[in-house]
Amino acid sequence: MSYMFDSSEILQTINMIDRQHLDVRTVTMGISVLDCADESMERCCTKLYDKICRTAGSLVSVGCSIEREFGIPIVNKRISVSPIALVAAACREENYTPLAKTLDRAAKETGVNFIGGFSALAHKGCTVSDLRLINSIPEALTETELVCSSVNVASTRAGINMDAVALMGRIIKQTAERDPMGCAKLVVFANAVEDNPFMAGAFHGVGEPESVINVGVSGPGVVAHALKECAGQPFDVVAETVKKTAFKITRMGQLVAQEASKRLKVPFGVVDLSLAPTPAIGDSVAEILEIMGLEKCGTHGTTAALALLNDAVKKGGVMASSHVGGLSGAFIPVSEDAGMISAVEAGVLCMDKLEAMTCVCSVGLDMIAVPGDTTAATVSAIIADEAAIGMVNNKTTAVRIIPAKGKKVGDTVSFGGLLGAAPVMPLHGESSEEFIARGGRIPAPLHSLKN
Repeated sequence: MSYMFDSSEILQTINMIDRQHLDVRTVTMGISVLDCADESMERCCTKLYDKICRTAGSLVSVGCSIEREFGIPIVNKRISVSPIALVAAACREENYTPLAKTLDRAAKETGVNFIGGFSALAHKGCTVSDLRLINSIPEALTETELVCSSVNVASTRAGINMDAVALMGRIIKQTAERDPMGCAKLVVFANAVEDNPFMAGAFHGVGEPESVINVGVSGPGVVAHALKECAGQPFDVVAETVKKTAFKITRMGQLVAQEASKRLKVPFGVVDLSLAPTPAIGDSVAEILEIMGLEKCGTHGTTAALALLNDAVKKGGVMASSHVGGLSGAFIPVSEDAGMISAVEAGVLCMDKLEAMTCVCSVGLDMIAVPGDTTAATVSAIIADEAAIGMVNNKTTAVRIIPAKGKKVGDTVSFGGLLGAAPVMPLHGESSEEFIARGGRIPAPLHSLKN
């Protein structure tokens, strides 16, 4: 699709970048490493390191050159690889931490910000390799800097693997005991997608090509600025304004994706047009909801406002690119959004309301800090609730939760950079132990039978 920019649109884009926090949040190269499988852990690690460095060696330099030439900030350059539980299935070793350390070493050699794919797909059951990877997560994430991990425990077609849900509650607690930062690099999914460029959940799906470029764009500040121009207007106007703004944001992402694809000689995959906030003032999804007329994010009406925002972003983005994918919508990570943090601190935004909001946004309960004495069963129950929302609504949901060691409600956990700082949120005190102890599988909903 050809699209001609006139001078006014170019000036608008410059203003968006300079004053409204518009950026390309990430250029992520997905790499298939299935051919690195080997019975020997040492040989597998060598193959893994060599292929990543060979394939992504120029990713960062190309990203920086596009930044300079086009004047478009590219905040992160990242790599995602095939789920390591698949790659390592041939290995005999019980502990997969050496593979995580290899990924970390390759990420540092290529200069990327993060590498994702220390992952397992366990939505219907766990293989021996899945269990080995999952049990390696606490050590792997706390002994590496740049490695991100994800485990898919549910899908609309398979139901919820409650054995995996119970296990992940324990794994998150073990990781938090070692270092809460490890939990910030771990996502538990339902309906995980194969082309997600955003961390910590990115992995290179088995249906993807040998390598691919996926771009994630973001512009909450741009949307917020646009909505200030339609104060008091009906929601039809609000939706139309968000759609038009999302179109402009996505066109920029499409430009960067195609240019990166051409220079790296790697196929272009998707543009993920998610509104991903940062801790910076003016770059907040919560602020957008408040501009719509809510005194504070989390009050009554928040879910409806978020539903409108998410839908309008998708509609505008689809008009701008034929290859929209990933998650695409609005993210609500508490620690990474100044408005969300403020709403939690004010006592307006609580865990139950966040869960309701995840029914209509891109992902789920993201970057949420909870008291350090939260039990593994409670963490598992939170994962189960979120997985149920994803399963029944045929959408991707996720949990990235941090039991903050030694912290209680009202304290703050700081992660630095784009991860921000999270106020520790209260949870219900009643036990879910017996519920989680049942194990087994929650069956898929009736509407999964679509054949």
